[in-house]
Amino acid sequence: MTRQTRTDGSLRHLLTLEGLSRAEIELLLARAQDYVRPLGARPATSRALAGITVANLFTEPSTRTRISFELAARRLGAEVVNLEVQLSSRAKGESMLDTVLTLESLHVDVFVIRDAESGVASQVAAGVAPHVSVLSAGEGSVAHPTQGLLDALTIRQRKGRIEGLTVAIVGDVRHSRVARSAYHALTTLGVHELRVVAPPALLPGEAEFPGAARYTEIDAGMQGADVVMMLRIQRERMQDDAQLDAGEYFREFGLTSERLKLAKPDAIVMHPQPMNRGVEIASDVADGPQSAIRDQVSNGVAVRMAVLATVVRPA
Repeated sequence: MTRQTRTDGSLRHLLTLEGLSRAEIELLLARAQDYVRPLGARPATSRALAGITVANLFTEPSTRTRISFELAARRLGAEVVNLEVQLSSRAKGESMLDTVLTLESLHVDVFVIRDAESGVASQVAAGVAPHVSVLSAGEGSVAHPTQGLLDALTIRQRKGRIEGLTVAIVGDVRHSRVARSAYHALTTLGVHELRVVAPPALLPGEAEFPGAARYTEIDAGMQGADVVMMLRIQRERMQDDAQLDAGEYFREFGLTSERLKLAKPDAIVMHPQPMNRGVEIASDVADGPQSAIRDQVSNGVAVRMAVLATVVRPA
């Protein structure tokens, strides 16, 4: 794994939450909370990144993550370049690292990378100049660190704590980078019980998610949960999804208002989006009073501002 910190211990890259200390995660969450503003209020802004150039390089489609990284950088005063990598020289065979090194020569300071292939962001981080930072915006099915941070921030805002909570992550856990980053964040922050709940074909391997309780029936996995985090089916990461029927999946594993009653009365519902309504979650639950889904979206900008402001060192 590529080293994420500088020799002085400060955070330089953010590729994964695995290995970050509780203090490091707490610091990022505290900084993010400082940037949170209620809907309708003017967003937090500063000139902390004035003179810094941030490049967003995405090889996979993205709405929330790409836009929130762009807003985060602009609200901190940075210049932003958005590169549709499918339309760039990489489509002609150029590696991501060569693309990045070209942009580095144009004085780009921070690279935000989303790639379907695992290891790309780490390879880039290992090859850039010492003053350059690399942030993962989603790496295959391995990691989505800023999503893990915003999920933790949302839970803390809505529940007041993470310690002592029971969190159920439900759905296609096997293929989910969101689930893996949430696991690293929440276990580091002292969650009482983390459950992975999925049909047998969508459960992760036995060695993954150490310490997590495993359930193959949603009703059992929902019992007494404080937080229910729903995941969509990652069809793009499956080699064969012919046996997956949306209607059957919803009957067996979809979150309905009746199933939500199995969790604690004050449980919150989360989803990283995009949502497949009527497949993994019912609309009345997604839009209901226990839903924290819109909070997650809003917190995404604050978390990404915190990460950018943390990794960029003052000149």
